[in-house]
Amino acid sequence: MRRLIIIFFLFIIMSGCSRENRTQTIFLNFPTANMGGAVFTIGAALANIWNENIDGLLVSAEASNGGVQNLGLMATGDAHVSVAVTSIITEQKQGSGVFEGRAYEGVRILSALYSNYNQIVVDSASGITGLTEIRGRRFAPGAPGSTTELETRLHMSAAGMNYPGDIRAQFVGFSEAVDLMRNRQLDGVWVQAGIPTAAVSEMYLTAGGRLISMDEDLVRKITEEFSWYNHAYIPAGTYEGQAEDIRTTSITITLIVDEKLPEELVYEMTKVLWENIERLGSSHSALRDVSLEGAVLNLAGLPLHSGAERYYREMGVF
Repeated sequence: MRRLIIIFFLFIIMSGCSRENRTQTIFLNFPTANMGGAVFTIGAALANIWNENIDGLLVSAEASNGGVQNLGLMATGDAHVSVAVTSIITEQKQGSGVFEGRAYEGVRILSALYSNYNQIVVDSASGITGLTEIRGRRFAPGAPGSTTELETRLHMSAAGMNYPGDIRAQFVGFSEAVDLMRNRQLDGVWVQAGIPTAAVSEMYLTAGGRLISMDEDLVRKITEEFSWYNHAYIPAGTYEGQAEDIRTTSITITLIVDEKLPEELVYEMTKVLWENIERLGSSHSALRDVSLEGAVLNLAGLPLHSGAERYYREMGVF
């Protein structure tokens, strides 16, 4: 019922209202991700850009546990714009995985953003050199039910580990994990985010952290079984003290909106995003390679919102 009420008023407000004559304020909730990651920083910057450039729009960006929570909030009408990776959007549409029995098909893509990298950080003094060596260790797989925790589960299971039974799990977010690493209360942390990630940088600088590579066979297995994963490397020098490339998996993170948002509003949001992409890019280096042409690529077959599609067609990239 709450969803229907919100969408009804959005349609009333938007109907017949151009950008110039809109007089009523539209409120959109924008859950992002953990405060230690790139998504939170980028989301806050994007909300400011929209608020400053679209008359009558107020977007409220806030921290969250990431894509799984974001998609759940969108399904209940408590979020209208958000961020999630293509894998869990697919699962939600299918009602599979963590969304078993909770299918929701109303999510639409506004734009692909960048690659999210799976980053395994361990205490340099732990002696851990590979994923399976984390068995029996104190490890932070992510906040409960978060996208990061799902990534940990999938990769550890693919590596033949019993998750979470094989680890002494501490289900915390990035910020809490940094403190625990610094206090030598953790042997490792799983981080999924754009690079460089503030939390990983801090672990390198203040907590004796270092990244470890995934086994090449594990990366091959995952990328062959799940079409949305890519074989990726975190280049040497991404973090201060990182001397070598790190083999891992990556996945496309996307900016999403609810299908019921009016086409004209989403068109404006898409247009303003790309007209201010240099400013947005200055908020985090994860966006350094973002391009208009890439906005519609690697979406795992997920549909664009009609307003976004209209803009991309006008720009000749769709």
